[in-house]
Amino acid sequence: MSLVQFTHRPTATSIFDELFHPSFFPARNQGISEPAVNVQEGEKGFAIELAVPGKSKNDFEIELDQEVLTIAAQGSNTVEESIDNFTRKEFNYASFKRSFTLPDTIDTSKISAKYSRGILRVDLPKRKEALPQPTKRIAID
Repeated sequence: MSLVQFTHRPTATSIFDELFHPSFFPARNQGISEPAVNVQEGEKGFAIELAVPGKSKNDFEIELDQEVLTIAAQGSNTVEESIDNFTRKEFNYASFKRSFTLPDTIDTSKISAKYSRGILRVDLPKRKEALPQPTKRIAID
């Protein structure tokens, strides 16, 4: 079972949208970005990893509403340079919000998250009954 479903049928509109996506013009991106995401399924559950360097664990908000897991972050950085008589200040407000529809095989009471070295990892363990079961022999009467 897949955690992320992706269907893409290229159309003239989608090709145009991809070509002129805000990420293609970084200077025009107004503080909204989507971090790179890895989703991996293992025998005991799923793991979602987001590349979000420069944040602290307090910048994140993770919510579960019904079967939709939403990961959001807000943060700001200020860079200030003073050289001779010139001063430059730049404010950077970056936020994102990603949502994932979880399969019913996830044990939502055991979801956990950890942030380390710029990577936010959310572990989604499977329910006991969704784990692989050993082969069982059935006796014939």
